[in-house]
Amino acid sequence: MATSPISSEPQASFSSMLTDAHAGQYALVIDARSQREYTEDHVPRAVNLPVVDNEEYAEVGTTHRTDKHRAYLIGVSYALKNISHSIEDLVASYPKDAKMLVYCFRGGKRSKLWFDALSTIGYHVDRLPGGWKAYRAWVRDQLIELPRKFRYNVLCGPTGCGKTRLLSALASVGAQVLDLEDLAQHRGSLLGDLPGIAQPTQKRFESLVVEKLSRFDPSRPIWVESESKKIGAIQVPSALLETMRSAHLFSLTAPMAERVALWREDYGHFERDLDGMMDRLRHLRPLVGGDEFSRWQSLATERRAPELFERLMEAHYDPAYAHSIRKNFPSVAQASKVELRRLDRKSLLERARQLHGEPVTA
Repeated sequence: MATSPISSEPQASFSSMLTDAHAGQYALVIDARSQREYTEDHVPRAVNLPVVDNEEYAEVGTTHRTDKHRAYLIGVSYALKNISHSIEDLVASYPKDAKMLVYCFRGGKRSKLWFDALSTIGYHVDRLPGGWKAYRAWVRDQLIELPRKFRYNVLCGPTGCGKTRLLSALASVGAQVLDLEDLAQHRGSLLGDLPGIAQPTQKRFESLVVEKLSRFDPSRPIWVESESKKIGAIQVPSALLETMRSAHLFSLTAPMAERVALWREDYGHFERDLDGMMDRLRHLRPLVGGDEFSRWQSLATERRAPELFERLMEAHYDPAYAHSIRKNFPSVAQASKVELRRLDRKSLLERARQLHGEPVTA
């Protein structure tokens, strides 16, 4: 993506700045925007050192509508105070030869204030042309191009069979792993939200995917879990889904007792609140029918969690998964079979070493 520099400041190219940011070549990457903007999305490894915070940003914006001069007076006053505090609290700890990158929304006044301050101190500073807005356009382009540079090994299998745990084990033995559910902070089902943890924004998720893929070696496969179009509220990039669905599949199976034990560990919060879980599952009543739902309700009322978890998998999750996998991965019948007798860490690490060492033809 070619972008002209925003001023006569001597700088590296836009693409090389982002490459260096992904590779950790900058000692400090400063996001000069407000906290709200930073939370929505930001450049990899960036630290939020706002020129103006959320409330100050709103005040300056409101004032700007009626009195532009007054708005600049307020904004610069806040900015100098905030930059001063950030220099004392953080920037001063970096050596004089540290290389830094700064950006704001469009590469304008907020990043210019930081650029001038850091340059005056003597640091080598790059200022991202076009700011976060240009970075966001770059991410969108990368999401189209980058996934197609790789080949994938896709783990499929019914709920509770250990796909996510096997991914973790594969990462531990040196395989390249893209854990989309970890990036999305969601387990991918109606019960998949993580207690007390909000999902990232769609934009933040996409940045995380690009950052992760940028670190991988295209000559080696990426292990990933089969996913549908959405993980909770997050949409999986279409180019990534397309490449995954033409990949080599590994179909996992595990004994029901192991799957129930895994559910009890991963969904322990629901075992402690079966009534809350049933409230969530009410959305499924039209799908499974009143008799089946009443059976679930009885098991919940009697606090028979292991039996309830088993019944949920047998009556709903397994049939739903079988339908979804056939629809989204038509070649599943040709998948390599992987039998997991145990889902404990030691057993999965052993199986991961075997899989990581096995040559796979695409």
